[in-house]
Amino acid sequence: MTRRRRRLVLLICCMSLLIVSLDNTIVNVALPSLGHDLRAPISGLQWTVDAYTLTLASLLMLAGSTADRIGRRRTFQTGLVVFTAGSLLCSLAPSLGWLVAARIVQAVGGSMLNPVAMSIITNTFTDRRERAQAIGVWGGVTGVSMALGPVVGGLLTDTVNWRAIFWINVPIGLLALFLTWRFVPESKAPSARRLDPAGQVLVIVLLGTLTYGIIEGPAAGPGVSAACFVVAAAALAALVVWELRRREPLIDMRFFRSAPFSGAAVMAVSGFAGLGAFLFLNTLYLQSHRGLSALAAGLCTLPVAAITTIVGPLSGRLVGARGPRVPSVVAGVCLAVAGALLSQVTLTTPLPLLLGIYVIFGVGFGMLNPPITNTAVSGMPLAQAGVAAAVASTSRQVGQSLGVAIAGSMASSAAAYRVNALYGLIVLAVALLTTGRWARATAERTAARLTEGPQVTLSQG
Repeated sequence: MTRRRRRLVLLICCMSLLIVSLDNTIVNVALPSLGHDLRAPISGLQWTVDAYTLTLASLLMLAGSTADRIGRRRTFQTGLVVFTAGSLLCSLAPSLGWLVAARIVQAVGGSMLNPVAMSIITNTFTDRRERAQAIGVWGGVTGVSMALGPVVGGLLTDTVNWRAIFWINVPIGLLALFLTWRFVPESKAPSARRLDPAGQVLVIVLLGTLTYGIIEGPAAGPGVSAACFVVAAAALAALVVWELRRREPLIDMRFFRSAPFSGAAVMAVSGFAGLGAFLFLNTLYLQSHRGLSALAAGLCTLPVAAITTIVGPLSGRLVGARGPRVPSVVAGVCLAVAGALLSQVTLTTPLPLLLGIYVIFGVGFGMLNPPITNTAVSGMPLAQAGVAAAVASTSRQVGQSLGVAIAGSMASSAAAYRVNALYGLIVLAVALLTTGRWARATAERTAARLTEGPQVTLSQG
């Protein structure tokens, strides 16, 4: 493949990342307008966000193994078709229920895009240096989407209406579909992992019942919440037992014997819970309470996106030079401080002071991402690194879903931001615990077990 064509493949993959990542941020700024038009309560707005992120979290691992089995280009094209169709359905939704259902369709397609696109990039760029550069460009698109999402969403909401935020995906999706058919070669894994339908169902039950209990619990009563949490706990226990019995599990539980890997998962859940809560609460505060337009609210989030884009590469260099501890600790401190300061914000808080707090949050979040990925794969055999990174990506989506669910269920924004401060403290504590000598030793022992071959099973699964 020529260099020009490799770059074109990278561009196509980045287009998919852009539209999927945009939908993680672009919808938040339209929530007040959407809620007014569809007469949606706070819980309905939570489901508008969480239906998307939860479905992504549930299906990322399945989509990756399916692409390895039946073909990455075929899976990628299917994802583009489903995502584009889901976006069109979102724009036509006559009620909240239809919108949530269309968001699920969107996310089913989205789950087939980003992890599969990363596999396509890995197989296209075989030179190690070129691959690193390509992954750097890929990561930069995330920062661009974070910056563009609120601004583009605010502009479309103010000038047209909230339905226009979904229209933007349609032409991009169709163009990416044509370019994929024309230029992306097909590829498969030499030996794909077996599918794990039972494990997949248990993951969906676990995440679905846990989130439902948090979001609907305050209105439905403690009995419903308790029942949901019991089912979620039972699903978690069954998932662990089932995955330990399988020769080729959906999630290899041996990974969690590595303290760095377990720490990366906890930091991903905590940090992205903070992000989800911040984006959800911020747009309601700026528009519903301070009376800003959707575009003005979107512009207020630019400091977060800008500082995240600047700090992210710096964090990556720090990880390479000194390991993940320093950026992880900085991330935890900044997220905790930002959460504590935001809990004191009122309607009369000067806007420059508010934006300054947003910058602190942006520094924390920008510092967090590189050490999560690095720590997740730290010491892992090369053959297992991709799966470990996929679990970290799933943890990010789970965290964002739980962050929105918990924040919307709190009695006040101040209480929700105090919980955000707690997320930062968890990141700080876990970073200190899982980046030292003892933690590295557990990673080395785990890597040695993983290289011995398939996990020892209680049955053949």
